[in-house]
Amino acid sequence: MQGIQRRIVYISLYEGIAIVAASAGLALMSDAGLGHSGLLAVGASVIAVIWNLTFNALFERWESRQAVRGRSLKRRIAHAIGFEGGLIAFLVPMLAWGLGVSLWQALVMDLGLVVFFLVYTFIFNWAFDRVFGLPASAMGEAQPA
Repeated sequence: MQGIQRRIVYISLYEGIAIVAASAGLALMSDAGLGHSGLLAVGASVIAVIWNLTFNALFERWESRQAVRGRSLKRRIAHAIGFEGGLIAFLVPMLAWGLGVSLWQALVMDLGLVVFFLVYTFIFNWAFDRVFGLPASAMGEAQPA
């Protein structure tokens, strides 16, 4: 499976599983029920997808104006910190408001989710590639322009 079909299946499965896991995690970390936590997890998922699209467009526009081309380790670290930092800035106030907790408690909860998503993303990507095969870019095939 390649192209847009692969992306649609990927994001649908990834976000669906993520919403279920985040709902359970938020319910366990707070006094909120699973239903309430589920609504917050859906909201967080929507924010994460919109932020991903927005941040990557802005990052790539900035990147295109740089004299040095390529993605060095330093640039990749800056990208990761920028993305996660922005996501935390959006999600912490939402979690604090939605769960009725302090900003500090929401930050701690969000950091727990960041650690979970680091591991989850690694495992999900490995499993997805095992089930659906590698994308053409990883198999060394030429990509259409």
